[in-house]
Parts: sequence; C-alpha cells; structure tokens
Amino acid sequence: MTTTYAVLSEGLTKSYGELHALRGLDLAVPEGTVCGLLGPNGAGKTTAVRIFATLTEPTGGRTLVAGHDVTRDPAAVRRAIGVTGQYASVDGDLTGRENLRLFARLAGLRGAGARDRADELLDRFGLAGAADRVASTWSGGMKRRLDLAAGLITRPRVLFLDEPTTGLDPAAREQIWTAVRTLADEGTTVLLTTQYLEEADRLADDILVVDGGRAVAAGTPAGLKARIGAYAEVTIAGAEALAGAAVVLDQLTGGRPALDEERLTVGVTVLDSGLTLPRIIRALDTAGVPVTDASLRPPTLDEVFLRLTQVRTADGRADDGAAGRSAAGSAYDSADDHKEHAA
Repeated sequence: MTTTYAVLSEGLTKSYGELHALRGLDLAVPEGTVCGLLGPNGAGKTTAVRIFATLTEPTGGRTLVAGHDVTRDPAAVRRAIGVTGQYASVDGDLTGRENLRLFARLAGLRGAGARDRADELLDRFGLAGAADRVASTWSGGMKRRLDLAAGLITRPRVLFLDEPTTGLDPAAREQIWTAVRTLADEGTTVLLTTQYLEEADRLADDILVVDGGRAVAAGTPAGLKARIGAYAEVTIAGAEALAGAAVVLDQLTGGRPALDEERLTVGVTVLDSGLTLPRIIRALDTAGVPVTDASLRPPTLDEVFLRLTQVRTADGRADDGAAGRSAAGSAYDSADDHKEHAA
C-alpha cells in the first residue's frame, strides 16, 4: 500500500546570512495523522512551520504540502491549509460570531455561506453561548478555541498548530486536545509544534525531534521511549550518600546519573533489558547506600526529549556551543515572528 504524504520535506534549509536556522530538515507526514514537531527553543520548529505555510521562503531543499510545492505553487498550498500560530489572531473588539464571519469573508465566503460556516464552528467548539459577546471578555481557553475555529474556516486538508495551548490551564488544554484529536479522526492532517511533552504524547501518531535545524530522531511516542530504554530512580536517605549512589548506578548501567539534591534522588537511563530492580537495590545495599525508595519504569517523553537533544561535554556540563546554537535559532524564529505580524 502506497503512503500518501500531506507534508513531505527533503533537505530543507533556511539561512540568514552565515547563520543557519534549518540545516537539511527531512520530514514526512502521512495524510490523516497528527505529527508532533518537538525540539528545544531555537531548534527551528517555528521556522519550518512558516516555510510549510508559505509565510517564509526556504533557502534550499524541497517541500510539498498537500501535493503542492511551497515555492512553485504557494497559492495552491494556502488553499489547502489552515494555520493557528502561537498568538491568538482574534480581534478583541469583535464578538466571536463577528470574528468568524470576518475570517470567512477573508477566505472568500459570502452572505449565507459565511454566516452558516461561522455558526457551524461556534457550535462545534462549544462557543455558541458566548458568540455575541466581544472576544476581549472571553477566557484564554475560549479565545484559543475561537482561534482554532478560525483556522478551520476553509475545511483545510492540512492544519498547522504552532504551540496552540501555551499559557492555558489544564481544563482548557484538554478541550483543545479533544478538538485536535477529533479533527485527525475526521481526516485532517495536523502538524503540531509544542513545548508540552504530555501534549505530544497524547496527540501525536508520530514525533519528529528537531535540534540544531536537523531531525535527530523520529518515531511513535512508544517507539522513541523504547529506543532509550527504561529509567531507574532511587531515593537516598541522606545527601551525603548521593555521590555513592551515582557511582553504583554508573557502574551498573554505563549511563550518566542525574542527581537531584533537593529530592535526594539519583536517576539514570537503563539500556540493559536484563537489569532488574532487585539487582539495583542489592548493589546499592552492598555499597552501603541507604535507599528509601526505588523504581524502574519506562521513560517519560520528557526524559526521551532531554536524552535526544542535550549535548554534553565529557564532564557532564551542558555544551555552551549547543546553547549558543539554540539562542541563535531563537533569534531566527523571533525575526520571523516580527515579519509575520508586520505582514
């Protein structure tokens, strides 16, 4: 069976003079799926999305969205997509209904068509009760749902969501997640960038981890977790024994244990599937390390993310060069932010 890709990018690059935001990014998103695009600040996620949405021109590479080349046929791409950015695009001086009717008219709908589509989306996102109140009186979660509704005016084949739940409380975030999952179930392809790893874990069929403008890992959430093994964490009775516990875990796993002096814990990734929790506890007991609690569990997506994106030196300190690259990437994304809002 041949897979049809809603977004297909090969060797995508974006440069600002001698600085490189994207360095040969490859991405393939099958139709009707949710793809989570993850990476540290400045990794190039927002820059990539803006290229996919024809808001920024690439320096090199090839990208097809809904079968159309973003450089050669941007108008066709725009007809096929919806975009919801990091910042709400609704007008606070207009009512919810007026906002959606305005977006409908901008999308080419007129008269009853614009009114009917606005009303349909207000009902769908549970906003009909507040439809005739000005948007400035709405909660943050309601505004984000209205923003998402605006991105669906044209019934897009592909929807780009750039950090759609930033700043929302858990209840409002859950409402957005439900809406996104429903869209995917109905056949819309969703490309999601997010800083919330739980969000990607809950929504994404596949995840692409980006760092330094390149893809560093790809797979399902479960596959990425399995790739880095299990995670062992022990709680120690006193801070003076943390170093000893770290030595034992290092010897058992060959990993680099992480110490938390406040919680009195030592954690480490375990790649050896034969290493059991009783064996870990016996080794710590033999070394005279007083343990009050211990666990061996699958890693969280947060731990996978940190493992895949943190570049460290031989002594375990963060690589300042990597931090510098992320800071530079943030500058690229900020520059695109200003360009988009100016437009």
